Amino acid sequence: MVVRSLRRSDADEWQAVRARNQDWLRPWDATVPPGATPRPSSYKDVVRSLLQQARRGQCLPFVVEVDGRFVGQVTVSNVARGSAQWASIGYWLSADVAGRGVAPRAVAMVIDHCFGPVGLHRIEICVRPENTNSLRVVEKLGLEQVGYAPRFLHIDGAWRDHRIFAVTVEECPEGVSARLETHQSHQ
Repeated sequence: MVVRSLRRSDADEWQAVRARNQDWLRPWDATVPPGATPRPSSYKDVVRSLLQQARRGQCLPFVVEVDGRFVGQVTVSNVARGSAQWASIGYWLSADVAGRGVAPRAVAMVIDHCFGPVGLHRIEICVRPENTNSLRVVEKLGLEQVGYAPRFLHIDGAWRDHRIFAVTVEECPEGVSARLETHQSHQ
């Protein structure tokens, strides 16, 4: 498995994976509430927006590859500097690699990158209570639930509640990837 920066040249693969997984991803995908500014409609617009935010230090968009094949994305967003030094992480994967440990490994690698070279102190992951696959990811990573946010994000056409999980650099001095390996070896 490889986690790397998102590139403009990922367009065809990104669009193909998203199209194949439209029904799989729909219940968890962010939507735009009525009256809000529309989301970018094309891959080109999505990448332009993400890369502009990345240049401003507001996000880090990553691609997940398995056996050289594009299978998903992990995005670090809402990067806050100053006294906060935190960000949130969202992710999605193709259904054909779900349940194989790809998401926990990819997210752990991204968190370790955020705690290392990026210099963040805290990472949050917000999960819908019904999203058992994502709840399993945060469980495997050993993230603690730190809150509950009613009507937190507009997802699949409505405001949805989310459980909030977080980890700080002090909680995993050896890294989240090492924590994941320890968790897996105890199963």
